[in-house]
Amino acid sequence: MGFRLVILWLRKLAAATDTLMQRTSLLYNALFSVILIAGPVCLDAQQTSTSRPASVNGIGIPPVAGVPFTATVVIERDRFMDDGSVITRRTINIIARDSSGRTHNEVRRLEPEYFHGSPELMEVRLYDPQTRLRTTYYPATHLARQQAIPEQSKTASLATPWTSREDLGTDTLNGLEVKGTRRKFVVSAHASGTGKPVEVVEEFWYSPELHLTLLGRHTDPRSGEDSAGVSGIKREEPPASMFQLPAGYKMVDTIPPAAPAPVSAPERAKDPMGDELP
Repeated sequence: MGFRLVILWLRKLAAATDTLMQRTSLLYNALFSVILIAGPVCLDAQQTSTSRPASVNGIGIPPVAGVPFTATVVIERDRFMDDGSVITRRTINIIARDSSGRTHNEVRRLEPEYFHGSPELMEVRLYDPQTRLRTTYYPATHLARQQAIPEQSKTASLATPWTSREDLGTDTLNGLEVKGTRRKFVVSAHASGTGKPVEVVEEFWYSPELHLTLLGRHTDPRSGEDSAGVSGIKREEPPASMFQLPAGYKMVDTIPPAAPAPVSAPERAKDPMGDELP
């Protein structure tokens, strides 16, 4: 059943991407052949196309050395409104990783279906596993921030919110073998805000060879569905400039690493669309 859902997602997003690609600049016209991954993102379900700009983080890129690539991520967000309608927004991000494990991720503005043009680049996130520094820069203001990322304990046994996990088997996407997983957790009636329990479901397809999730979906009936996918994968060394702070940016602060969480603290639900750091 899992891969049948994948096929349905592909058909849906292929049509959506046709429209979006026709409306974006020539930079994206060659970046097609879309498939999805998803993860939880924070956006008020009542947010409409006329409210403040929305964005999503993209997908997580593990800083694995020796597996360089560049690719395109297509993200779609469907929000379920109180009147039964669905508001759909989409965007495109460029991601990359070099041979030393440095990563490049983007955050672009989510745009409505009628949008014409290229989604605005809101921020770029760089990570260097050798220095453990994450650098984030903002094209609109030419400001940048830097943060040292602490090492995470590999021995701590932490609680997880996922109450069930299902192995969906293996298949092939973009010429790569992928392993599918579906996991769920239930938000109690007291905490859901709906007066009844709510089941949140996440499904994703992961490539062990590329060390990257290629396809997935996150569904929460209180808000909607988030999908994102990797396409246009190039298995070659990206330009070094993708992992460097461009000239003309001002570093406004350097944030020290946060204190490690206590071993007894429960693990937060991991956001597959956030950077995956060791």
